[in-house]
Amino acid sequence: MLEPLPAVPPRASRTHCPDICVSFEFFPPKTDEMEKTLWESIKRLAPLGPSFVSVTYGAGGSTRERTHATVARILKETSIKPAAHLTCVAASRDEVDRVVRDYWDIGVRHIVALRGDCQDGNGWVPHPQGYKTSTELVAGIRRIGDFEISVSAYPERHPESKSVDADIDVLKAKIDAGATRAITQFFFENDVYLRYLDKVRAHGIHIPIVPGIVPVQNFNLTAGFAKKAGASIPQWLADRFEGLEEDVTTRRLIAATVTAEQVLDLVDHGIRDFHFYTMNRADLVYAICHLLGLRPKSEQKAA
Repeated sequence: MLEPLPAVPPRASRTHCPDICVSFEFFPPKTDEMEKTLWESIKRLAPLGPSFVSVTYGAGGSTRERTHATVARILKETSIKPAAHLTCVAASRDEVDRVVRDYWDIGVRHIVALRGDCQDGNGWVPHPQGYKTSTELVAGIRRIGDFEISVSAYPERHPESKSVDADIDVLKAKIDAGATRAITQFFFENDVYLRYLDKVRAHGIHIPIVPGIVPVQNFNLTAGFAKKAGASIPQWLADRFEGLEEDVTTRRLIAATVTAEQVLDLVDHGIRDFHFYTMNRADLVYAICHLLGLRPKSEQKAA
């Protein structure tokens, strides 16, 4: 007679996890067609009840105006809480402070504060009358209003940083200035994030460190983003997408599988909060959220 197999504790990802929280990041549309895609995505994802959605913020004046318009429309037409991105790039303190006050006046209570990068590719050069660092920016926002302030975190270190430890020192300074949450740069090896989280906690940092997740809509494009951001692309990931440049259907199935593996493994490691870089497309993100156990909330007002 065969010996009975020992009982195996159920994986968290295969049980009901009522405390899963998600947030979504969008970028402001540049064309009418992009605006249509964005609002279709918001309408698709809104019923899942995200804790917030964030809207990115570029260096140019027109991009900033589009961000403000998108955030204002989210406030007006949905019941989702928006988080507006804000950077120090190409603006004086007075200009940045004016934007912060404008956001407060229209009802925004959450800002994602980032230093940002200059668009000329020649490295960071602060505005002569501007905030010089993200820490200064966080402190400036905190002086203006009682915002929830999210900041960036880098499991594989910021490209300009000497080390992960130096990055963690910067993160601590941002928290001391008033930051309440950190959202990580995207990553593909969960061990990278989990080791980073252990390090952060060992430094006495206890705010949420939310993993940033990017579904790979286009591998070559994502690899380009990763190179600029200092995020590594493991060889196994490149191998999975090899030869699929012209095969969109298979590529999307692979992308869904890769991201599903990643988030479900993180759930098994006790992670319950996820921030998705949506690239303004909802299909893959919606599927992953379904796997996480999220279902549409009938009371959630769609866009």
